[in-house]
Amino acid sequence: MAHHHGMRKKTRDKLSKAVRARGISPVVRAIQEFEPGARVHVLIDPSIHKGMPHPRFHGRTGEVVGKRGRAFVLKVADGDATKTLIALPEHLIAQK
Repeated sequence: MAHHHGMRKKTRDKLSKAVRARGISPVVRAIQEFEPGARVHVLIDPSIHKGMPHPRFHGRTGEVVGKRGRAFVLKVADGDATKTLIALPEHLIAQK
């Protein structure tokens, strides 16, 4: 059988919600704003496919660099490299 290398491969547990968290996400997550320089956690909401960052960045913390439309541009450390990530606010949580 052919190898399948889609973006969501091997994410059965990572991109699934708990039983009681299923359904529509709160609107507050979609309208949150971040200032440039703010630190945010990338926590993917699997119920919203649009603006979803790559699953390898799930659980990482990055810095907001700017805004592109409704989405935010982040700088995230990936090993020794620094990657630029574009994600909608539904997939971001402010670091406390």
